[in-house]
Amino acid sequence: MKLLLILLPVLLRAQPLPYHPVENWAKLPAGWNFGECSGVALDRNDNVWVFNRGPHPVIEFDSTGKMLQAWNDVPVKSAHGIRVDPEGNIWLIDVAGHKVLKMSPQGRVLMVIGAVGDAAGTQTSKDAFNRPTNVAFAPSGNFFITDGYVNSRVAEFTKGGQYVKQWGAKGTGDSEFNIVHDVVLDSRGRLYVADRENMRIQICDQEGKFLGKWTGFGAAWGLAYAASENAIYVADGRNDRVVKLNMEGQVIGTLGEHGTTPGKFHYPHSIALDRTGAIYVAEVRNWRVQKFVK
Repeated sequence: MKLLLILLPVLLRAQPLPYHPVENWAKLPAGWNFGECSGVALDRNDNVWVFNRGPHPVIEFDSTGKMLQAWNDVPVKSAHGIRVDPEGNIWLIDVAGHKVLKMSPQGRVLMVIGAVGDAAGTQTSKDAFNRPTNVAFAPSGNFFITDGYVNSRVAEFTKGGQYVKQWGAKGTGDSEFNIVHDVVLDSRGRLYVADRENMRIQICDQEGKFLGKWTGFGAAWGLAYAASENAIYVADGRNDRVVKLNMEGQVIGTLGEHGTTPGKFHYPHSIALDRTGAIYVAEVRNWRVQKFVK
């Protein structure tokens, strides 16, 4: 069946999403702080994993904000994206170390994709990256890496970490990127790629075939697909807000504005939703992860 996506501009103004912040949600021990929070992800138990640039780079919380564990000795130079795969493994994207780490839920390294000595890869490297950003998983077990700030591609790997293929180049045309910053899959297996500085989301199939693009909503820094709503939530770092899009790319609601108080954002960088519909947003400039409930 032919896939057809409507490529229409969408309005920046929309109704506010019916959410409010849970103040002081994350309960850190006395004397602890997050650093710049670059990533947030949910596991199958709705536990919340935060990736940040502070002294405890990976911290796990339950849904009430109780801290469950913290990893101090994490072999990364600078936190970026984090995702949990269907088997419960934790994937960390080291943007400054140009590598991707698959970790057990207890913090043991299970797989590394990257060059020796954390060297940067080229646009055509099969086992290295140049400032990668995030990862998404296909039902087959294969995974897709967005690479990234310097390289401009989406690279596919097998479940075992073997390079399969890639697509993308630097630019403004279709299947070209200017900071390819995140990627998610929908229930039909299509990929939605955050083309950050081009202010759009590009849609493609798993072969890399261009299917469409969405513009007019802001800048996609972080993406989350809500299967129960068949909608995409966007961390819009340009406008310091969350945007909800339907599957035609139309804005159906927004949340937040620029600021430092609860419910406001400064550089919302990553977004995730749990099974109840609660929204978690990681902020770089405010050094926090906020939780929002309906």
